[in-house]
Amino acid sequence: MTEREEDGAQVSTATGATEPGGAAEAAIPELVIISGMSGAGRSTAAKCLEDLGWFVVDNLPPALIPTMVELGARSQGNVARIAVVVDVRGRRFFDNLRQSLADLEAKNVTRRIVFLESSDDALVRRFESVRRPHPLQGDGRITDGIAAERDLLRELRGDADLVIDTSSLNVHELRAKMDAQFAGDEEPELRATVMSFGYKYGLPVDADLVVDCRFLPNPHWVPELRPYTGLNEEVSGYVFNQPGAKEFLDRYTELLQLIATGYRREGKRYVTIAVGCTGGKHRSVAMSEKLAARLATEGVETVVVHRDMGRE
Repeated sequence: MTEREEDGAQVSTATGATEPGGAAEAAIPELVIISGMSGAGRSTAAKCLEDLGWFVVDNLPPALIPTMVELGARSQGNVARIAVVVDVRGRRFFDNLRQSLADLEAKNVTRRIVFLESSDDALVRRFESVRRPHPLQGDGRITDGIAAERDLLRELRGDADLVIDTSSLNVHELRAKMDAQFAGDEEPELRATVMSFGYKYGLPVDADLVVDCRFLPNPHWVPELRPYTGLNEEVSGYVFNQPGAKEFLDRYTELLQLIATGYRREGKRYVTIAVGCTGGKHRSVAMSEKLAARLATEGVETVVVHRDMGRE
């Protein structure tokens, strides 16, 4: 049921793509429908599948689900796994979903339904904590909305292939359960952004980890290096010829390996590593480039951003 699972993949002939001498074939995408109680974690489950490489559509009208599957089949493999979050808030909406499921079955499309369940007490606490009304409570209480939704979803819950009770789960535990069902035998990928920055321009607000390179001599005070940046070979060579530079890179890479293992275990798929020096031009740029290269060799998908380079 996941990134590597191919049980639901089937082959059909794409309409309007027949050429003389043969018919073009397209693989029908894997389809997962995420539904369940409001407040039970549908968004978290959807985000988990998105991190695993699924094409996720939030609150797609049920009548359009077969169309989405057909478009995925025409994508030449670019959309091989589709997850649709269904928010059932009305009887007509639910009837459309039931018709769409029947249409998919008639076309031999394999679909799986993930239903997020939770106790009334847990749902009440969650709605009260965010100070938002239940979408079906109207002029009544939160419990009235929960009861109405539970009754509306009863049939869909009975058809679900996977029911996850999130009453006692935190976000990380829910993600772990989704990973267990959908990540296959492969460990989910971790994606890293390595961002150089200058302390004089402020810390990056989205940084998960911050590295300070100001313990290294500043190339700014070397006249022949001052005009260049850390992307320049001479500047980079100067930085990494300083005492402690290479050792820092080696040991911090080892530390990131340990952190990355923990992030994967806790369901964190994205991390921003901010590498700072005074102006964000020399030391932090050189260190960011080397650090990103190390992470890439460890199998971490890495993007390098030089936030403040060129601001002077």
